[in-house]
Amino acid sequence: MKDRLPIADCRLPIAARSGGTARSPVSIVNRKSKIVNGFTLVEVLVVMTLLSLIVLVLMAVFNSTQTAFRAGVTQSGVLESGRAAMDLMAADLRAMSPSLDTNNGAVNFSAVIPSGYTPLKQPLLASIPAQSRTNVQENIFILSRQNQTWTGVGYVVANSSQGDLDSLYRFTMTTNVQAAGAAAALYNIFRTTPPADMSHLMDGVVSLTVRAYDVNGGWMTNHVVFTGGQVATNKNVYFFLPATFGETGFDMFSNTLPASVQIEMGVLEDRALQRAESLSASPSAQASYLQQQAGAVHVFRQRVSIPNVDPSAYQ
Repeated sequence: MKDRLPIADCRLPIAARSGGTARSPVSIVNRKSKIVNGFTLVEVLVVMTLLSLIVLVLMAVFNSTQTAFRAGVTQSGVLESGRAAMDLMAADLRAMSPSLDTNNGAVNFSAVIPSGYTPLKQPLLASIPAQSRTNVQENIFILSRQNQTWTGVGYVVANSSQGDLDSLYRFTMTTNVQAAGAAAALYNIFRTTPPADMSHLMDGVVSLTVRAYDVNGGWMTNHVVFTGGQVATNKNVYFFLPATFGETGFDMFSNTLPASVQIEMGVLEDRALQRAESLSASPSAQASYLQQQAGAVHVFRQRVSIPNVDPSAYQ
């Protein structure tokens, strides 16, 4: 048997055990440790600048989206309130009934511009030549009858404590048909009832007008009514002449009712209304601001047919 090396010799280098020249141990170098990790200060500043710009752009987009959303919500509220008020007035007009009183007793239908009223005029900047919109407010009264009950309904755009900012109010009262002078009394009560005792409908109403049309579709603006190409005088309509701000006030009596009525109402947008309310301490500043807000006024217009019209009243 061959001689075995001592156990201690096993710890010697292989070359020494084999009788060759001993080699130095090979060291393993981590090359990855020589790669520089991280960013320079300039790179960090560039990245922070780009991130800041992105955040600013996102904030601007978010803000514009929120502004458009809020404007849409407020505008939708104004449109819904305006349509509801128009529908209510249209329903009251369709129920209009003649009183059939003699000697121009009870008023069937009335539209009167309050005395001393100063309208809000708003220049229309895009019109050529330059024109302006005149906002007119009328007090409206409607008489109707259901069985043995007279009902008087009125609409008033009343001045509030906010200067030129007005609110729409609705008056309603009923009485028994058998009572003496009941129908005539309703109109007198309407004229003397303050808006504070009426039902509040909506704010920011800058105009409210009605126009009465006869059976031939003609606008009833004076005591002369055209029927079948001939001129006839209707003695049961009293017109307030001359016309004021382009509108004609009237009282209709006896069996006279219009064949149709056109309602027009102008309502200020919510944001413009809030801005104007903040200027209530300075009426002149508020008026100046409202004069420049023609584009912020939503105009509602509706033509209503009157079922109870009596064509013989125009003959």
